[in-house]
Amino acid sequence: MVIDKRQVVYQIYPKSFKDTTGNGVGDLQGIIEKIPYLADLGVDMVWLNPFYPSPQRDNGYDISDYQAVNPLFGSMADFEEMIEVGEKHGIAFMLDMVLNHCSTDHEWFQKALAGDTFYQDFFILRDEPTDWLSKFGGSAWSPFGNTGKYYLHLFDQSQADLNWRNPHVRQELFKVVNFWKDKGVRGFRFDVINLIGKDDVLVDCPINDGKPAYTDRPITHEYLHMMNQATFGEEEGFMTVGEMSSTTIENCLLYTAPEREELSMAFNFHHLKVDYQDGQKWTIKAFDFKELQGLFHQWGEEMSQGNGWNALFYNNHDQPRALNRFIDVENFREEGATMLAASIHLSRGTPYIYMGEEIGMLDPDYDSMADYVDVESLNAYDILLEQGKSAAEAFAIVKAKSRDNSRTPMQWNATAHAGFSTNTPWLKVGKTYQTINVETEKTGKIFPFYQRLIKLRKNLSIISEGDYKAAYQNSDQVYAFERQLGDEKLLVLNNFFAQEVTLDLLPDYRAGQVLISNYPDVGLGQKLTLKPYQTLAILSTRN
Repeated sequence: MVIDKRQVVYQIYPKSFKDTTGNGVGDLQGIIEKIPYLADLGVDMVWLNPFYPSPQRDNGYDISDYQAVNPLFGSMADFEEMIEVGEKHGIAFMLDMVLNHCSTDHEWFQKALAGDTFYQDFFILRDEPTDWLSKFGGSAWSPFGNTGKYYLHLFDQSQADLNWRNPHVRQELFKVVNFWKDKGVRGFRFDVINLIGKDDVLVDCPINDGKPAYTDRPITHEYLHMMNQATFGEEEGFMTVGEMSSTTIENCLLYTAPEREELSMAFNFHHLKVDYQDGQKWTIKAFDFKELQGLFHQWGEEMSQGNGWNALFYNNHDQPRALNRFIDVENFREEGATMLAASIHLSRGTPYIYMGEEIGMLDPDYDSMADYVDVESLNAYDILLEQGKSAAEAFAIVKAKSRDNSRTPMQWNATAHAGFSTNTPWLKVGKTYQTINVETEKTGKIFPFYQRLIKLRKNLSIISEGDYKAAYQNSDQVYAFERQLGDEKLLVLNNFFAQEVTLDLLPDYRAGQVLISNYPDVGLGQKLTLKPYQTLAILSTRN
């Protein structure tokens, strides 16, 4: 199960990509319509967030039927057409597999509630709840009907955790994976997959809301190996990525080492918590550059040395736009967008582009709480008020941190609703759509820069295969690293601030070749001055 490390993945949030029916919700036909656009960008694979039948309590991550298409998004015929059209354009599809939990509307849970003991063992039922907290707030346990028992839900109470210790559960979930694989899917993203291995005996764990009691448990590795062998393991080039909640490098090395036959790569989120005050999401704080730099270096070097593989990203459907978090977007949106892109596309791992990132989309700049629909954001606002924040303070925090920031409709053009739909979208379009959209950006600075980065990864083995070594670690504003493959060396410099910075260029690169820069006319010498948010990659020509 060796993957092609030259590949780049593009993430689509189907609800917000392109609506072809006029109901305000994106659909599979909308994705089909835009496949030529994705092929033009140069990506190889498209990851889709869940489009399965669901009560939509958690935007489709509460699945009520694993082997069907939610009519909101289209039909199975649409899905099959999408796979076919993708193949013609050299684009494969990666599906989101939510196998830690299912909706309480799923027939398994409903049968269990009705008293079927076979299905009751599909879930984690206990007479006494532990002190674990749900990731969405409150206890992680809720009463299981009127049985006197409690069921575990690490997320919303409508998302019941599945009991992976039961071989029948594993068998059913592996069937789901094979169902979609047989439909032509070439990749899977496994949602919070490092939480599936709960202990047989569950005990209280007051540390960190109980997370150590169910995160990265050793048996998880056994389950992933079983799934690999029963489903995608024999498929040449098949790509799998695990979303790893609160994980460690040690475990990600185990999850992704090819010889262990678990997964191709892992997402971790540590670098996206560097603007959390005291580790708390619902706060406002300038990002900590030294912490970001240190995390990138630690993960880059240790995963490289241990032959693990990172999934590289700044943006996804659960995060505010990275541009608003890390960049002075008023003055340097284009420079910042291209710098952030190069800092991961030239690194060691598989880069992920979240829809709209390639045109420099920003947070929507909503005016009031009435514009938000995300349940987590609405709950957070109420909690912030309870904590004594003023309405203005609470709104400012939600505005900075809401998941809706990334879920706004894709900005295709300057027409009404940004060309996403002919009708009012399910979520309000961002304010910038008249100037920031695909139509204008395709000939701008950001989109063509992404195309160049993708081509470089495909054409230069040092980018796709080279190892990772930290550089300029003492700098307070430059994140830099070296890549090496055989005798070849590449230095990547990224200025994370709006101020110029002068460096002593490492001797090996003074007579090097500038591979890519987001500023023109770069002269190399002993001293090198990086402009605001400049990114620069230099190939060493020394033997």
